[in-house]
Amino acid sequence: MRHRFGSFVYMALLAGLALFPASVAAQQSCDSLSSLKIPNATITSAVSITPPPDLVMELPAGPAGPGSKLDVAIPLCRVIVFSAPTSDSHINFELWLPPAASWNGKFEAVGNGGFIGQIGYGALATALKRGYATAATDTGHASGNDESWALGHPEKLADWAYRAVHEMTVDSKLIIHAFYGTEPKLSYWNGCSTGGKQGLTEAQRYPNDYDGIVAGAPANYITHLQAGSEYISWVALKDGVDSPSYIPPAKYAMLHKAALDACDAKDGVTDGVIGDPTRCAFDPKTIQCKDADGPACLTGPQVKTAQLIYAGAKYSDGKEIFPGFESGSELGWGGMAAGPAPVSIATGFFQYMVFSDPNWDFHTFNVDRDTRTADSRIGSVVNAIDPNLKAFEARGGKIIIYHGWSDQAIAPLNSINYYGEVTSKMGGAQKAQEFVRLFMVPGMGHCQGGPGPNTFDSLTALEQWREHNTAPEKIIASHSTNGTQDITRPLCPYPQAAIYKGTGSTNDAANFTCGNPNW
Repeated sequence: MRHRFGSFVYMALLAGLALFPASVAAQQSCDSLSSLKIPNATITSAVSITPPPDLVMELPAGPAGPGSKLDVAIPLCRVIVFSAPTSDSHINFELWLPPAASWNGKFEAVGNGGFIGQIGYGALATALKRGYATAATDTGHASGNDESWALGHPEKLADWAYRAVHEMTVDSKLIIHAFYGTEPKLSYWNGCSTGGKQGLTEAQRYPNDYDGIVAGAPANYITHLQAGSEYISWVALKDGVDSPSYIPPAKYAMLHKAALDACDAKDGVTDGVIGDPTRCAFDPKTIQCKDADGPACLTGPQVKTAQLIYAGAKYSDGKEIFPGFESGSELGWGGMAAGPAPVSIATGFFQYMVFSDPNWDFHTFNVDRDTRTADSRIGSVVNAIDPNLKAFEARGGKIIIYHGWSDQAIAPLNSINYYGEVTSKMGGAQKAQEFVRLFMVPGMGHCQGGPGPNTFDSLTALEQWREHNTAPEKIIASHSTNGTQDITRPLCPYPQAAIYKGTGSTNDAANFTCGNPNW
């Protein structure tokens, strides 16, 4: 297996590319790539596609949904590859190559979501339009958020966890060199959720693979994330949807309003968004029913359930396993707490990856015991929690992490916790901010959506930082309603936040500054 981009194997392959005796930037034919020999990999198709003016690609059905059509506005060489670094591996990936005349000279790989084994074609199309040579992988299996593929297949689990992205990266750079006659001058990673975890995994395990990484809402602490998710389902559903402690989804809006009433104005702006939920101690006990149950209050047992969801999973000694959801996230609780069944991704994780027992019952879940079991059995394989990023930083690498404060799938404090560990390991916040910055996004859900400013270009900010040494002091984000932009707001490097200047529209980013809040 190849552990470094600069390995002997890679250099030997470059030296042996006599099949493609091109000078720098002399593009080869797309079809000729089919004869390129790469250890442990097979190019199954290399097809030149010329739109004009627009190409509508018929994409195959996958575990995340049915087949679809995708508009691609520029020509490309579409390369389909599978890699088999072990006897139980079959890692599919695609590499899309724009013509040399429109190539920006760089490589961008895009990430995955959940445990889904499907190539992200939409993200490939976006990267292609920006001029990148771009790649994506199915991580070695074809499945949705059903982890049964991992049962009895430890090599496939390793493929999903770290090996597939690395193999795709090394192979893609070889193909890029063969096609253009030069390797990419810079390589970027761009992903959210599992894609964010994949980016941090690369920085930790293979620091030479990428020059810059965008890691959104990273699912990097997989064993504790899935334990925390299962815990929320267990708290809400262990006694069934008819139990006194169950919170009917119809009450989520009422609970959300109560959180906003308590916390929205703390940041100086009343706009339906909580600027920093950790600076407001909302307690759902304030809306506990005084008499009988009703739609405008929570019963005592329901208050306890809400408090446990906010608090998150803990060991028996009170130490945190995984943070809970923040005030402002309540409208998204249905994914884990509405039922009638627990969240399938977390249950499947314990069934197929931790206990290797498809009949494992979430009613037997013990968050203390089962988290420890997950850590001991597969933590070293699936987690990406090493804060030592010295090798990545030493070669000039840059990382932008972002996370929505209203994330309903991965608690936002997970990113703050990891960032804090990195700053501690890397010489303090000031030193660490020379190569890694965290942006918390008020009102944004998991990777996107929500009432806050949830659309922003983190990749351009990363490019400016890595290529021109212009560190991102802020990133302008926007919110749109029915396709019309109605809010702009700066996102600030944590622990800074957007502070209203006191005059002008609160919907205009120009009227905010980044600073340390005293809310």
